[in-house]
Amino acid sequence: METSGQGELRMPGIRVAIGIGLGIGVLLVGGLAFGSWAVAGYPALRRDPEVTAGTLFELLKLVFAVVAGVGGVVALVVAYRKQRVAEAADQRDALASGRDGVRLFNERFAKASEQLGSDKAAVRLSGVYAMAGLADDWPAGRQTCVDVLCAYIRMPYATPLDDDHPDGEDDRAAWVKQQHWARGERQVRHTVIRVIAEHLRERARVSWRGHDFDFTEAVFDGGELHRVVFAAGRVSFRGARFVAGRTTFVGSRFDGANVDFTGATVSGGKVAMNDAVFAAGRVAFPTADFSGGVLHFGKAVFDGAEVIFNGATFGAGEVNFDGAEFRSGVVRFERAVFATPLDLGAATVTGTEFHGLPAAPKK
Repeated sequence: METSGQGELRMPGIRVAIGIGLGIGVLLVGGLAFGSWAVAGYPALRRDPEVTAGTLFELLKLVFAVVAGVGGVVALVVAYRKQRVAEAADQRDALASGRDGVRLFNERFAKASEQLGSDKAAVRLSGVYAMAGLADDWPAGRQTCVDVLCAYIRMPYATPLDDDHPDGEDDRAAWVKQQHWARGERQVRHTVIRVIAEHLRERARVSWRGHDFDFTEAVFDGGELHRVVFAAGRVSFRGARFVAGRTTFVGSRFDGANVDFTGATVSGGKVAMNDAVFAAGRVAFPTADFSGGVLHFGKAVFDGAEVIFNGATFGAGEVNFDGAEFRSGVVRFERAVFATPLDLGAATVTGTEFHGLPAAPKK
């Protein structure tokens, strides 16, 4: 059976199909008859001198058998053709449905992207939820939707200012307008972070775990990423700047993903990783700068993952490992710069392998 370029079935006509079926039937019957004759040793065929009623009856039975056989062949051909026609119709319907589905997803994607580009914060918020809903409904395009949401976080962003407004009337009007936009933009950005986090938790209705999340050089002035699970894929915070607010990874589990904070800066905000579990995978902070903010690992559990602080700068900011448990895995501080000695006295160390720590941790 041939197929067309569009994947549709092309079948022979009914007459041709019946002819083929009858031909095959005749060949089979003839072959069986000849085979039986050959097996019997090619006996001579005896001719009766007269045709009796019994002979006619046997002949009629043979004719009826042939007619029944022909009818059976026709019925089989018709049934087979009906089945193939139904399969072809189902295939066409599936192709049409697939095309309609892709077209619908593309239309939803275009609409959500348009909303994300609006100059009104309320419309951008609608775009965030529209893009997230599309990611839930469209597994084949989920990574693309996630990429768009992450790209929104990577866009240039000036945080709202808390200082006094300018004195000049014109300057004041421009300042008020800018602050109004910045506060709306902060709501949109925090919503993106929250939506992503909701899909990375254990009981997420639709899980986005295993996908890649690219926050390279993004600006964070807070965000709720608590109790998420980084189980696979790549998560990049390379060059990200945590400038204000509280970005929390409290209770999160790093369990197989490659999470990269290379060159990240904590300059004015707080990054909380309290109660986080580093169970597998690689979490890297090389050349990160924690000199101006707060980084907390209180009660975190290091139990199998490789955590890297090579070349990081620990300056005037507060870095806290109080109550942390180092059970297994590897923690590297090679070439790290400490303004004051790193105190792990309040931590419990039982099996973790340390590299480059200025002073041996107390057990």
